[in-house]
Amino acid sequence: MIRSFTGSNLFRLKYLHVIDQMELIECDLQDLSQVIQIISTYKPQEIYNLAAQSSVSLSFRQPIGTIQFNINSVLNVLEAIRLMDTKIRLYQASTSEMFGKIESLPITEESKFHPLSPYAISKVAGHHITINYRESYGLFACCGILFNHESYLRGENFFVKKLIIGAMDILHEKKDHLEFGNLEIKRDFGSSQQYVEAMWLMLQYSTAEDFVVCSGQSHRLGEIVEYVFKKLNIPSDKIKINQDLFRPTEIKDIYGSSEKAKRLLNWEYNISFYSILDKLIEEERANYGE
Repeated sequence: MIRSFTGSNLFRLKYLHVIDQMELIECDLQDLSQVIQIISTYKPQEIYNLAAQSSVSLSFRQPIGTIQFNINSVLNVLEAIRLMDTKIRLYQASTSEMFGKIESLPITEESKFHPLSPYAISKVAGHHITINYRESYGLFACCGILFNHESYLRGENFFVKKLIIGAMDILHEKKDHLEFGNLEIKRDFGSSQQYVEAMWLMLQYSTAEDFVVCSGQSHRLGEIVEYVFKKLNIPSDKIKINQDLFRPTEIKDIYGSSEKAKRLLNWEYNISFYSILDKLIEEERANYGE
C-alpha cells in the first residue's frame, strides 16, 4: 500500500529487483473506508504497518500533522481488521524514540515511556492503541520496538545516510563541508535486513507479543562521523557543528536489550556496526550519482 503513484518514490523496490513481484495499491490510511475495502478485496493473512511521518526533526515543525496521521492511521488499520477479519496478524512499527527521557539502561519491553518529541508521542499512542485492540478484541497485533536500523536504502534525512552521501559529495567536490547538530549523543544502530527478519518472526510466533529489536550497544555520533571521514580520507576540519540543527529536546544515550526476541523468536544478532558502515560506504560509492 502506497500513498499515491505520483507521490511515491519506487526507487527502493526497483533497486531490490522486487517491483515486478508486487502489486501496489493506493490508500489514504486516514480514510477507514479505503482500508476496509482493501482488506475486503485482498484478504491478507499478515499486515505490516510501517506507515508514519517518521522524521523526529520534522515532527517539531509539523506536530499536528505528525500526531494526527501517526495515530489515525494505526487506529484505522486496527479497526478495519476488527470489523473485517480478526484472524489477520498485524505488525505495528513502534520505535525506541518512545522511551525518551531514560531512567535506566538497557531498554527492555518493560521500560517506562517518556517521549521527547511529537513523533515519539504519536508512536506511544499508536503503541498503546495496538495493545488495547489486542487485549480488548483478541487481535493478533504485535508491536516491534525497533532501534535505528540502517541500509543503503535509508532516506537522506536520516543521520547515517546523510553522513555517507555528504562525505561522497565532499570527495566529488560538490560540497566543502558537512554540518551536523549534536554529535555528543549516543544511539543504538543495527542492520535493517536482520531487523526486518525479526519483524517477520514476530508474526510467526504462537502468541501476539511486543519485542525490542536492537544491537545492544550505543555509539557516539561524533565517533561515527570520524570513522567515515577517516575511511574516506577526508580531513576532520570538514566537519562543522550548526547550533540550529540541535533539537529542542534530545535523548543523550540509549541502547536496548533484545533478550526476549532472542529467547522466544530464536532471533540472532551479532553484527558489528562498523562492519555495517563499511558495507554502506562501499554500496554508496558503487551507486554514487545514479
